[in-house]
Amino acid sequence: MFAEERQQLIVGLISASGRASVTDLAERFSITTETIRRDLAALESAGSVRRVHGGAVSPDRFSTTEESILERTVQRQPEKTRIAEAALALIPQDRSGSILIDAGSTTEALAELLAARTAASRPAAGSDDELVVITHALPIASRLSGEPGIALHLLGGKVRGITQAAVGQSTVEAARRIRPDTAFIGTNGIHAAFGLSTPDPEEAAVKAAFVQSARRIVVLADSSKLDAETLVQFASLKDLDTLITDRKPNRELADALAEAGVEVVVA
Repeated sequence: MFAEERQQLIVGLISASGRASVTDLAERFSITTETIRRDLAALESAGSVRRVHGGAVSPDRFSTTEESILERTVQRQPEKTRIAEAALALIPQDRSGSILIDAGSTTEALAELLAARTAASRPAAGSDDELVVITHALPIASRLSGEPGIALHLLGGKVRGITQAAVGQSTVEAARRIRPDTAFIGTNGIHAAFGLSTPDPEEAAVKAAFVQSARRIVVLADSSKLDAETLVQFASLKDLDTLITDRKPNRELADALAEAGVEVVVA
């Protein structure tokens, strides 16, 4: 394969997934990592990719880049549905206990499935069994509000338009006063060295409070988030219990997750 042809394929892979690592590309094309680095240098000079530690990303992808919740909801829907289905299996069907659902398009898919499951198995007349669901996300609260068998708790604060979620000091303080059994957390990036991150400091503060509050942390992240770093770290890999994603992480991230004791579920 000529270098030009290989480089065109590399650009296509990065455009499709948002990023690619040097090691993954070297394995895919059966060439050395040094050759891949030269390819990426040439592509960066041409403005086709932007190099980052360990690989490259799309040229328009920066640490502060953030799409709205409405835009993300329609992206990678099959993958997010599979991840949400795997997460739903972790929620007791007998409506016992409490869960926290963080803002995000994949967590919103989980709320949709939870509402459907709850509606299909309505509690018996007179039953007071209810699953406690806590969230700060308006779309999730809207979907679960009024569902029989769910006791919904909405954390207040200043609503951030791009994510339609409450943020700010009051939200952080409210999160610190609860101890849910399981928190389902969304993220904009999960990286071997940098951990979990999101572009906005206020959003990061709320996520960090969620991670510190819950007994069990389950992260829902489609493969476009793997190896990505955004502006603000809110958790380390050691803070996590489970990662549910749609593709096996590359070797570096997989090794870091294993060392941190994180269970990886590929949906």
